[in-house]
Amino acid sequence: MTGLWVFLGGVALVVALTVWHASRVSRRRRQLRASGLSDAERALVEKRFPLWKTVPEPTRRLAEGWMRVFLDEKGFEACGGLEEVTDEMMLAVAAPACLLIAHRPQDFYSRLRSILIYPDAFHSGGRDVRLGESWSTGSVVLSWQSVCQGSADPRDGLNVVLHEFAHQIDQEDGVADGIPEFDEGPDYGRWSAAMAPAYERFCERVEAGKRSVLDDYGAESPAEFFAVGTETFFEKARQLRDDEPEVYREFARFYGMDPAEWRSGTRT
Repeated sequence: MTGLWVFLGGVALVVALTVWHASRVSRRRRQLRASGLSDAERALVEKRFPLWKTVPEPTRRLAEGWMRVFLDEKGFEACGGLEEVTDEMMLAVAAPACLLIAHRPQDFYSRLRSILIYPDAFHSGGRDVRLGESWSTGSVVLSWQSVCQGSADPRDGLNVVLHEFAHQIDQEDGVADGIPEFDEGPDYGRWSAAMAPAYERFCERVEAGKRSVLDDYGAESPAEFFAVGTETFFEKARQLRDDEPEVYREFARFYGMDPAEWRSGTRT
């Protein structure tokens, strides 16, 4: 009987420590989110992520708050001869990553532990050369050269940070299948009803050599379709809305944003 009480006492202690830790993390996150960015940091973000200038102020404030948390909790590592990861590099990654979750704080990259940055393209899996990767084991790998090139033109539909962090969001449930986690069951049905036929049409177009607003790489798998779709949603929003209105609607609902209206002066 004594052993049982000892066991129950141990369980109670573990539960109490877990609750205390969660409360402490939640309190620190609230403090960090309230601090925002300095003017100098905002200038660096706009320099390396020009799309930021078009983001409505309320959404920027939310994203800035999560950037503070991101920079506090996630580790950055210099790889492949890169001397160091500078503050500018960290901000250039954190801004697009946190824009994705500005209206979805429950998706705060819970599996992510580290961001590995190489100076340029890197080898993965032997001879494969990559510009970026997202690992379900808790890391995102990026080429700094690709980060700069992808962000330089906010209208080309290509942004390696948006792409790889879309994969992280997709992998939150442990599976990279192009179906992110939703709060409500019916959301899954609505998502699949829009995305499945769109993906099939897209693959047929790519196979036939026909171009579309989406980059051809999206035909590799439903997971890549989601990541490429995310890039396109933010960087070619109006074209995606015109060409694939149902796909655009689902992305807008999921991310809680309507970037097709950003350049028209709408501030919501």
